[in-house]
Amino acid sequence: MKAKVYVTLKPGVLDPQGKAIQHSVELLGFAGISDVRQGKYFEIALDNSLDADGAREAAERMAKGVLSNPVIEDYRVEIE
Repeated sequence: MKAKVYVTLKPGVLDPQGKAIQHSVELLGFAGISDVRQGKYFEIALDNSLDADGAREAAERMAKGVLSNPVIEDYRVEIE
């Protein structure tokens, strides 16, 4: 089983790295870009000792406690 965790900055939190990326892609000739927000992506391989609910619970705990800063970041968990 695999957990996929997507971590992004909350709306309203400044994203200087996203702005730098936006500036760079515009310099490379890409047009029509109004905003770029960057984030983090994690793939976590889980063994078969967990069922889908247990895997989701473990991934949610990891996302909230280790992989993200809940003050400024949101996260989303998908289980495959």
